[in-house]
Amino acid sequence: MPTAMFDTVLINGSVGTGKTTAAEGVGVALEQLGIPGAVIDVDWLRRSWPAPQDDPFRTALGLENLQSVASNFRRAGAHVLVVATVVETVEELQRSKAALGSRTLLHVRLTADADAVLSRLTRRHTDDEAALRWHARRHPELARVLDRAGFAGELVIDTTDQPATAIAQQIVTALVG
Repeated sequence: MPTAMFDTVLINGSVGTGKTTAAEGVGVALEQLGIPGAVIDVDWLRRSWPAPQDDPFRTALGLENLQSVASNFRRAGAHVLVVATVVETVEELQRSKAALGSRTLLHVRLTADADAVLSRLTRRHTDDEAALRWHARRHPELARVLDRAGFAGELVIDTTDQPATAIAQQIVTALVG
């Protein structure tokens, strides 16, 4: 059985780049390799309302919940946590690493061109025009934020023309060699 070089894979990127799909694929691959782990989609850990005015994306709540969930998964035997989230700054990445109880974190940033993202978002929000408009506006704004964040050493994967299985395989290769 192979071993992982990292105890956490944090999959970051703008909306519509494939973070959740990639995390699910990495989780399946790790399970097939016999590496104990867990997949966490941080969006679900932030999903509450109303949002505080000073934290519209509920980042503080997400980190607090992430710490508890990560601790529970590690106590249950997870060697690798696969996390889908949006982390906008180096400081937020460090806070996420601490919340995850991670000693060795692989930061993966997914990118995609605007047309591919719009196509994905259109499929995702077929019944919610307002959500489609919001996400379509948010993608380029968030992509610019991530481009300027100054992350160092992250694995950047362009998901534009790649199937989800290929993206997951690139991440697993970086994780286990």
